[in-house]
Amino acid sequence: MSTTAAVTHDDRSAVRSLLRLWPYVRPVRARLFTAACVAVVASCLSLVIPLVLKWMVDGPVAERDTGGVWLGALYLLLLGLAEAVLFGFRRWLVARPLAGVEAAMRADLFRHLQRLPVAFHDRWASGQLLSRGTTDLMLLRMFLAFPLTFLFVNGVTILVGAGILLAQEWTLGLMLLAPVAPLVFVVARFEGRYSTVARTAQDQVGDLTTVVEESVLGIRIVKGFGRHRSQAAAFRALAGRLRGTELVKARLLGGIWATIMIIPELAIGAALVAGTMQVADGTLSAGTLVAFLSTALALRWPVDAMGFLLAMSQEAATATDRYFEVLDAAEEADGEERPFSRPGRGGAAAGGLRFEGVEFRFPDASADAAPVLRGIDLHIRPGETMALVGGTGSGKTTLTALVPRLYEVTGGRITLDGRDITAMPREELRRLVSMAFEEPTLFSASVGENVRMGDEDAGDEEVRRALDVAQAGFVESLPQGARTQVGEQGLSLSGGQRQRLALARAVVGRPRFLVLDDPLSALDVHTEALVEAALRRVLEHTTALVVAHRPSTVLLADRVALLSGGRIAAVGTHHELLRDNAEYAWLMSGDHAEERAR
Repeated sequence: MSTTAAVTHDDRSAVRSLLRLWPYVRPVRARLFTAACVAVVASCLSLVIPLVLKWMVDGPVAERDTGGVWLGALYLLLLGLAEAVLFGFRRWLVARPLAGVEAAMRADLFRHLQRLPVAFHDRWASGQLLSRGTTDLMLLRMFLAFPLTFLFVNGVTILVGAGILLAQEWTLGLMLLAPVAPLVFVVARFEGRYSTVARTAQDQVGDLTTVVEESVLGIRIVKGFGRHRSQAAAFRALAGRLRGTELVKARLLGGIWATIMIIPELAIGAALVAGTMQVADGTLSAGTLVAFLSTALALRWPVDAMGFLLAMSQEAATATDRYFEVLDAAEEADGEERPFSRPGRGGAAAGGLRFEGVEFRFPDASADAAPVLRGIDLHIRPGETMALVGGTGSGKTTLTALVPRLYEVTGGRITLDGRDITAMPREELRRLVSMAFEEPTLFSASVGENVRMGDEDAGDEEVRRALDVAQAGFVESLPQGARTQVGEQGLSLSGGQRQRLALARAVVGRPRFLVLDDPLSALDVHTEALVEAALRRVLEHTTALVVAHRPSTVLLADRVALLSGGRIAAVGTHHELLRDNAEYAWLMSGDHAEERAR
């Protein structure tokens, strides 16, 4: 999903965005406030230095008092050391708590991503999610550590400095404060434009991350088809757009820096000329002029830094918006515990896995789009294995995904032993239902850890049993057996080996309900026969729905359901459907297999 649309912000919206960080900042607010106070004291110490200079020029220097000059130098040294120590102390105060804030936000984001529905992940590119969990959170930590504090510190310093300037010589002070109004106007215009460009740049980073991730994960496809040049071209195009956006940011930042620096410099120059004339006239002491100009120069950094700090604040505001775009997405609604009840049919017929008038359309489908599944009525009796057969695109995988509530039904209901699955807590539902997907996904972990994802409490004996059922004897020949790391996506293994480990993961917990989506498609004929023989023993003790394409897989089932056009077209035994249903006979025929191969 590309999210490179620009989002504009005014000052109030940026503030509202940043205020959403308060729940994370609240636990460390005492240290942050203490750090800000320490920084204010340190910053204001720099404004004491001009007053010491005034005393030195009008006193010891004018009176040629060498001892007084050395004393003034000692005061300046002590003030400088105190300022350095206080700023170092401020840094120490914020480092640990802000690292904790970033870690907490990252943990919340990851936890939330695990609880979001599959439909959310279907819409969002993984690179966009990665950039929100890395780049955006780094920007937020930097904002809390530096701009947040120094916007306050510099503001207080500028106010104190302005008071000192007016107290020393109010006419010169007004000359220096005259540029404030045009600076506020320029900064306000800058913030609006910069926030738009900053959002675009951060979204483009997410798009670029997606391309890199897809190219790395699909490196075998890229190399196998010789598409490295096209991938590199796509990367260069996105990188070029990001470069252009960053250059726009640099131009905006350069413009605001130049404006913020030039206008105050002109004011200081005018004040210098006016002050020199007053000293020449004898209406102003040299020490006062030195102190006045030293104070003005001491305020240059707080004033000059405002553009930089505001730019970082705008980037932090857009990073906050991007972070909460994900965190605001609704999690999977969990079922509430309800008293056990059976549907009206009652008796033993209510047991097992039942689909009653089930209808489904994808969440992002238009309201007038035809449902992918409609009017699904199907009953898999307790202990029964049912094969689900249908042409490509008929909705078999979608139907199986409804059982563990990877997607939510949009009509009708599904029950397990008479309990509506929408009334069951997901944790309980997914303990009862185990799945093996057509595309086996393994994690960067050991073989044993991948198998135990089906049952985290499984011991070594249960893992060995599951591997035996899946005919995964190849594990014993791996360098460290079941402790061997399989690498990212398990790509160090063959497709058949990955599929057998995925099957072992599905059966390790001896689930009451088993949903298998074409679990043997990547196996050779001999291995398939061995797996089927072992799997038949497992299926005797569970209620199973098995998506099948091969007659050999269908023969594992007690009955077969034919899915056609989003509906259950027929239910019966394999031999009954071969005899009575032309579509099923065609699907199971060699001619159909040859057509699929073509």
